[in-house]
Amino acid sequence: MLKEFKEFAVRGNVVDMAVGIIIGAAFGKIVESLVKDVIMPPIGLLLGKVDFSNLFVVLRDGTAAGPHLTIEAAQEVGAVTLNYGVFINTCLAFVIVAFAVFLLVRAINRLKREEEQKAAAPAAPAAPPEEVVLLRQIRDALKK
Repeated sequence: MLKEFKEFAVRGNVVDMAVGIIIGAAFGKIVESLVKDVIMPPIGLLLGKVDFSNLFVVLRDGTAAGPHLTIEAAQEVGAVTLNYGVFINTCLAFVIVAFAVFLLVRAINRLKREEEQKAAAPAAPAAPPEEVVLLRQIRDALKK
């Protein structure tokens, strides 16, 4: 059983998948920061100084009644909140990651198609041997 696991673990696809997961996790953090720190602040500013990460609805007040300025302040007093602004940020991050993966898969598919077309293209016929060329020339001369 240990031998089978070792064969499975060192197989190329498993190692490639592990590398992909690690890079994907790092890429996810970069996209999350891009959405939260670069994209959403200008959009919030254009929409009237709205901070999307602090858009929420209090479903039930905690020990102190609202209004609460931030999600953290509301949750600190035990309020139950519906954090739709964080959800919007997460959805936007997902769309960006999905689009990046789409572009990557598209590029890989294009390269595969080009390779398949090169492999499927018929090779130019080989030049006949020199003896055949000479025999044809003799044949043509005899016909004349």
